[in-house]
Amino acid sequence: MADNTTADAASPISGNEKRGKRIQAPRAPRPPRMPVHGVLLLDKPVGLSSNDALIRAKRMLNAPKAGHTGTLDPFATGLLPLCFGEATKFSQDLLEADKTYEAVVHLGVKTDTGDTEGQVIAERAVDVDIAQIEAAMARFRGPISQVPPMHSALKRDGKPLYEYARAGITLEREARDVVIHSLEMLGYQAPMLTIRVTCSKGTYIRVLGEDLGEALGCGAHLNALRRTGVGPLSLQGAMTLEQFDAAGEVEQRKALLLPVDGLLQSFPAVQLPDELARRFLHGQRLPLAKEGVAAPEYSGRVRVYRESDAVLLGTGLLQEYSILAPERLVSTA
Repeated sequence: MADNTTADAASPISGNEKRGKRIQAPRAPRPPRMPVHGVLLLDKPVGLSSNDALIRAKRMLNAPKAGHTGTLDPFATGLLPLCFGEATKFSQDLLEADKTYEAVVHLGVKTDTGDTEGQVIAERAVDVDIAQIEAAMARFRGPISQVPPMHSALKRDGKPLYEYARAGITLEREARDVVIHSLEMLGYQAPMLTIRVTCSKGTYIRVLGEDLGEALGCGAHLNALRRTGVGPLSLQGAMTLEQFDAAGEVEQRKALLLPVDGLLQSFPAVQLPDELARRFLHGQRLPLAKEGVAAPEYSGRVRVYRESDAVLLGTGLLQEYSILAPERLVSTA
């Protein structure tokens, strides 16, 4: 009897192959995402949005949960702290924190976006000296009001303002109160003015540059912007995406992250024995003096650790009579 299965077994040909269709090999399954906890101090490059930078770093770590701590415009560079896992619970603190920037203000040229990404809309002669610049800068130190720019991510009726701006629509915007803690000149070579600014959250450096140009009577836009500080964090130890990618595999990259409490170093520390640590994690308020636990002479937020293994438990609020109230808890699993 002839073996009718021999030809099929030796050279299996599918119907798709007979019709000339190419069969794609099945994709290899993606490795499961593993918990990653910590903070990456990223030096964001020009041309990349904050969210795009976050997505790239998240992929490099195969991390399930991540967030950034304050948007940097694509044309801006500098410090963008990225939080992973349990560190995201404290990212709001950096969103609320003061920021420090270095900027190059191009005097005499205005653009429709206030930066280099826009179209030139006006040009004026620049005839100012150092004394005039210093006098103008003095007007912007301390509490000031700013009108948010149309080219911004602020939303109106669920749509960011920049979408209206791109459609040629200008909307009324309410002025916002911000604080310029410090504003100093780093250099001036007409028409380029280099400044350093430390300011409260919500400050638009583009608007500051434009307003400074108007105060000098010549107009201006930002030629370059670099963020050098976010709260207690600085560019020291920050790395580019290329450097992070070149560090090796996921485990090598994880080793480059700051620990979760890297965001909390400005707060005093409290150490709890195991039983009090257990109660703290269950949300109980603890009378530290009564329990014989040393507490700083301080009222406000503290970082809390388990004494036996130095594990971060979260943050708490140290209240009157050394009462410790849990605030944000960290998973110790």
